[in-house]
Amino acid sequence: MVAERFLVVDCAVAECFLVNDWESPPEPGFLTIVLEPGSTLLVMFSGKVVMIAAVAVLALGLPAVALAIRLRASRTASTAVSSRIPKSSATRGVSEVGALFANASSTQHACTATVVDSSRGDLLLTAAHCVSGSGAGMVFAPAYHNGISPDGRWTVTALHLAPGWLSSQDPEDDFAFLTVAPQRIDGRLREIQQVTGAYRLGAKPHAGEPITVLGYPAGSDNDAITCRTTVYLTGAFPSFNCSGFVNGTSGGPWLAQTTQGTRIVGVIGGMHQGGCVASTSYSPPLTQDVSTAEARASDHAAPDIAPAPGGDGC
Repeated sequence: MVAERFLVVDCAVAECFLVNDWESPPEPGFLTIVLEPGSTLLVMFSGKVVMIAAVAVLALGLPAVALAIRLRASRTASTAVSSRIPKSSATRGVSEVGALFANASSTQHACTATVVDSSRGDLLLTAAHCVSGSGAGMVFAPAYHNGISPDGRWTVTALHLAPGWLSSQDPEDDFAFLTVAPQRIDGRLREIQQVTGAYRLGAKPHAGEPITVLGYPAGSDNDAITCRTTVYLTGAFPSFNCSGFVNGTSGGPWLAQTTQGTRIVGVIGGMHQGGCVASTSYSPPLTQDVSTAEARASDHAAPDIAPAPGGDGC
C-alpha cells in the first residue's frame, strides 16, 4: 500500500504547478483538501477557473491525495513558483499605446490598442474580439493614465479584419485594424501617428524571445500595466506568463527589440480571446493574414463589419 503523501500545488497561476511533494503534512497556512480517486477539484479565483483533472490523481497511483493549495484571490504566484511567473507593474505608459473606449461618452475602457506605422498615419491595432459592428465611434486615448488623455482622444472611423475572423471568428485571426479620424491641433490637421509616433509590425515571435507587453486592465482611472517576459508556444499560439493581465488588456501589444528597432510581434488575443487566467496570455500568430488586413486598412479599402465575438471557451 502506498503511503499517504502531501502534494503542494499552486493553482494561482496559469496552470497547477507542483511545488513540493511531502510525506508529512504541509506547513501551516495551507488548506489541505483530500481527493478520492476519480474525483475532480474545481478552484475559483475571482471568476477564473483552474481545474485539477482526475487523471492527474490517478497517474500518481495514490488511493488518496492531499492537495495543499495556497488560496490567493489576487491570483499571483506563490513564493515557491514566483521565479517562473513574472509580475506586472503599473506604468504611465507610452504614447503609442492607449486605452480603447466603446464611444465618446464612455468612462470605462475595455480594451487596449496600439498606433501602427502606416503610410497615412491613421491606423491602430487591437484584438478583433474587442470590436463588434463597424467600430465607428469607438475612442482611443493614447498614453492614458490616471483618467487623463495627454495626447487627446481619437475617434475610430473604420475597421478591417482578416477573412478567418469574419467567417468563423478563427482565433488565429483575432486582430483588427482601426482607422482613426485626424484632429486639428494648433490650426493644423494632424494624423495620430504625427502626434504619438507608431510601432511597426514584425513577425511571429519565436520561443524564448524576450518581449515587453503593455495593457490597460478594464476600468476608468487606472494606469496601464507592463511586463518583461519571454515567449513560448502553445500550438500555433505565441504565449507568455506574467501576472495581472486581466480583462481589458486584450489588444495589448507584444513589443520585441530587433536589429530594425522595436516591432509588434503579438497582440493579446487569439486562444481563449487572450487567456482564461490573468497570468497566462496568448496572441494570434502574425502571419500573412495580418499583412493583408493592414494593407487593406492602409489603402482605406471598403471597411468590414465585425461579428459578435462569442464566448472565449474558458
